[in-house]
Amino acid sequence: MKKSLIWLLTIVMSLTFGALLYFQIMYLENMVKMRDAQFSETVMRCLSSTSSMLERKETMHFLEEDVNIIESNLYDDTSYGSNGENFKYTIESPDGTVTKYTLAAEIDRSGQDPSKALFPSPTGSIESHYRNMQEVIRSQYLYQKGLLNEVILSILRESGNRPAFERADSTIIKNYLQSELANNGLNVPFVFAVRSGKGAILYATEGFKENNGDEIYSQILFPNTDNHLRLEVGFPTKSTYIFSSVRFIIPTLAFTLILLVVFLYTIVLAFRQKKLSEMKTDFINNMTHEFKTPISTISLAAQMLNDDSVRKSPASLKHLSQVINDESKRLRFQVEKVLQMSVFDNSGSALKFSEVDANTIIENVVHTFTIKVEKYGGSIVSHLDAENAIINVDEMHFTNIIYNLLDNAVKYMKEDEEPQLSICTKDIGGNRLEIRISDNGIGIKKEDIKRIFDKFYRVSTGNRHDVKGFGLGLAYVKKMVNIFKGNILVESELGKGSTFVITLPLSEDTEDNDK
Repeated sequence: MKKSLIWLLTIVMSLTFGALLYFQIMYLENMVKMRDAQFSETVMRCLSSTSSMLERKETMHFLEEDVNIIESNLYDDTSYGSNGENFKYTIESPDGTVTKYTLAAEIDRSGQDPSKALFPSPTGSIESHYRNMQEVIRSQYLYQKGLLNEVILSILRESGNRPAFERADSTIIKNYLQSELANNGLNVPFVFAVRSGKGAILYATEGFKENNGDEIYSQILFPNTDNHLRLEVGFPTKSTYIFSSVRFIIPTLAFTLILLVVFLYTIVLAFRQKKLSEMKTDFINNMTHEFKTPISTISLAAQMLNDDSVRKSPASLKHLSQVINDESKRLRFQVEKVLQMSVFDNSGSALKFSEVDANTIIENVVHTFTIKVEKYGGSIVSHLDAENAIINVDEMHFTNIIYNLLDNAVKYMKEDEEPQLSICTKDIGGNRLEIRISDNGIGIKKEDIKRIFDKFYRVSTGNRHDVKGFGLGLAYVKKMVNIFKGNILVESELGKGSTFVITLPLSEDTEDNDK
């Protein structure tokens, strides 16, 4: 798959997941806002109903208080005759007009309560009788109307003087408000307080706090009076209640995020696999080239040996045999590099640990490698200053580590400058041995330093095409150093050379002897 296609799929899927998350978040936000608006509307409706209930209760209080006054004023002066005399009935209307009526004595003889007689007995003609009846009804209506007006004026005049605890009883408010909220589907705990017209809290339920961060709903009580009160209600668990009603959306967001993470991880793996595939392809091409050159040289030397004139010349035979020997060593070295790949899959099964003297092994490698360095006009110096250099490693792999680092130093030397290599050992604290290998080569870029130990990774050398390899040398070195329980790091500056620093633990037996 082409890299451009992978990037296209990544962009499309990322935009899709981003849009999906955006719409889900917007839907969740709108749902929360809608639930909050519904909650507020229901609460305000319940508070308004509570306020109306308190007004009705206060009106009933004044009506019950004045009922005796109404009854006493209804019949201001009533006398009943005896021995068959008529009953006298007097009504005084609110405007001060006094009307006197007479009840026939025969009504009393019939056993009916004279005070409950509907009509007075006529004292004159029929026409006068009916006029009196109309006057009675009219006077009663005016009187009742006047009494109601007096009650209303009394409510407006005296209600503001009643104590707040009587006008707005906390128990009545709590029970009624709780009932109203339950009837509207809000079974949530609440706290409330009643304030005076000046803003002072008259009383509050337990848990009610001012400016505690909870949204407070307010409703004016008795708005038609001068000394009105204010009811404030808070819901400590409002946020939990609202989010509990939309919590079914949260799992969808979680699943979408999981899909997004899995997708991104898959894309990262795809790029890694593609890069690894490119590295392997480059490795195969380099390996083929590295094998092809010595094989071609050996084949050419073998063909020349078949020439009679060459066989008759001892100098030519010596030269060809040397070429074949050198190319055979080169081919064997390349094969060993390829076989080193097995170390990454089976790091410990083929290793043979033994106690060796690092100074001795390094000295032998330097002696062998001197010829290669001198070939380019350079030199290599060693300072093996470590007094205790006994380490527990696989001798063959430890030798390869030193050889690979020296080989890289020559491989990445400057074109216009002779290679100058140095290797030194010294004791450091913690019973460890330090090995430093330095060169004056082209150096390494900062962005490459972090990756030079990656498998198949090769540092770019610009326009130079003489640097060959598989990208396995430094990866192999780091792998083996880790197996030997050591550490390796690189200090490098572009254009000024590099220094590889290896630290390895000393042999435990040697540590005991030192003690």
